[in-house]
Amino acid sequence: MSANDSPVLLDVTRLAWRRWAGRHPTGIDRVCLAYLRHFGARAQAVVHHRRFRRIFDEGGSARVFDLLAAPPKNFRTAFVRECVRQVLPVERAGKGRFYLNIGHTGLDSDGFRDWVEKTDVRPVYFVHDLIPVTHPHFCRIGEALRHRGRMRTVLATAAGVIANSQATLGELADFADRNGLPFPPSLAAWLGSEPFSKPAKAGPGPPTFVALGTIEARKNHLLLLGIWLKLVEKLGEKAPRLLIIGQRGWEAEDVFGILDGEAALRGHVVEINRASDLEIASRLESSRALLFPSNAEGYGLPLVEALALGVPVIASDLPVFREIGQGVPLLLDPADESGWEAAILDYARPESAGRAAQLARMKTFQPPNWPAHFRAVDEWLQTLR
Repeated sequence: MSANDSPVLLDVTRLAWRRWAGRHPTGIDRVCLAYLRHFGARAQAVVHHRRFRRIFDEGGSARVFDLLAAPPKNFRTAFVRECVRQVLPVERAGKGRFYLNIGHTGLDSDGFRDWVEKTDVRPVYFVHDLIPVTHPHFCRIGEALRHRGRMRTVLATAAGVIANSQATLGELADFADRNGLPFPPSLAAWLGSEPFSKPAKAGPGPPTFVALGTIEARKNHLLLLGIWLKLVEKLGEKAPRLLIIGQRGWEAEDVFGILDGEAALRGHVVEINRASDLEIASRLESSRALLFPSNAEGYGLPLVEALALGVPVIASDLPVFREIGQGVPLLLDPADESGWEAAILDYARPESAGRAAQLARMKTFQPPNWPAHFRAVDEWLQTLR
């Protein structure tokens, strides 16, 4: 390795195509950005495309990292310019360095495994979840097959695997066992939550609840909408309000139909497709609780972010929520509509004993943070050298 080679190769393909499409960052994107901030100064960029694969030189890497961290209006033009400046990677260009793939990107593409071998990289993959494998009915058609391919590539080629939770790591180990694949050295490291700026206190209003995240089938918005239809029928104008904050995703046409066409919910259920971190913090802090009724999650950043802000959480009783919630949230069966309705009505009351008890438990909550995450990652990477 020459003196000019950065010690780490960082795949930024997912960030590049998300910026290209103008998409608002999701949970996985936030993780990719955190890794860019941590490793950018000592990394070279890798970009995969169906027509090319590039390891950028150090100057090009620095410029691409800047574009991805703060995309300008001419992002597409600037990014293409940097891509065409780079020459095709030569044999053994990886020089035995760690190649960090944080976004699951390209792992099932033709030629990826050959590229890993010919380029001489030591892959370290971040596994966010196995939801398309464990819950294929909540995902787009074909995603289960693609994700099985990604996970097989991970297990067949990895020098190491990082997961966001012990729950995710356990599901990957089960997948390896079922498929007769080796299980590489691994690390479970909770994700950091970005500290919200303290928002201004909202004025008085009806008791409000927040659901935060992409609107897709596994997030179980349908449960909440069914509950709100009942609450509006029973309570009329005295019904609490639900704010659904998130971009529209996939396999949720029934949810979109209710949001777009159910007149009874107007004014009681409000959909917000894009919101700044400050607005999200303000909406959360003025709410009675975050509602998180997902059927499956790999982690659950909204849960951590809400608790870090001092906001109660009512969430599904999932292994990962038991792990990262540290005993604080109220956890319910995501199919128990009556239980959720009762909890929402309880937390909506000013004198709610259940909400007060959770606020008391919250004093023991230790918000995961990025410095601790990367201390664990850096120390673990040293063991792989």
